[in-house]
Amino acid sequence: MFLENTVNPKEQFGWIEVICGSMFSGKTEELIRRLKRAQFAKQKVEIFKPAIDVRYDDERVISHDANEIRSTPVPAASNIPLLADGCDVVGIDEAQFFDDEIVSVCNVLANKGIRVIVAGLDMDFKGNPFGPMPNLMATAEYVTKVHAVCTRTGNLAQYSFRKLNDDKLVLLGEVNEYEPLSRSAFYKAMTEEKIKGIKVVDPENIADNKTEN
Repeated sequence: MFLENTVNPKEQFGWIEVICGSMFSGKTEELIRRLKRAQFAKQKVEIFKPAIDVRYDDERVISHDANEIRSTPVPAASNIPLLADGCDVVGIDEAQFFDDEIVSVCNVLANKGIRVIVAGLDMDFKGNPFGPMPNLMATAEYVTKVHAVCTRTGNLAQYSFRKLNDDKLVLLGEVNEYEPLSRSAFYKAMTEEKIKGIKVVDPENIADNKTEN
């Protein structure tokens, strides 16, 4: 269970919280919950997201279950420190889409006494660590891993399986493009994809080619 840090007036440093997991695991929902609690406590809160993420709204962070909070889209992590000046809490959604500078940006903010809450996919559609997320998780004081429910087995899901035949690393999508899978279901699905990609040659054609040569 996540326990928020207590505030020591003699301690001027902030901290970093990372919320990670697969698609449809509730990362953004948890991010919004923590940020709204801070707003309710009259803390100054700013929320940022990558400018490329316009799936739901240009200027709002919106979870899959329609919870939302106002945000500021930024093209690069380097834009965040200036915009976050004077804040008590900074929220960052879809951190995996930012450049590697997001790690140093989060640490700079935390060192200024700001509570930084980051949400993002920890793995890409191939099951590999995604962008700056591993380094963010390594430098964070708190890491919360949330899970979806596997659409094929009903077990906990930690993988985001891409249903489309598209090999681009960044492909924004929802239920039509992705589904959350457990380890066993993901392994089976990826194996099936590899088998589909294997070109099978007719043995008779091989024999004909040998004869011609």
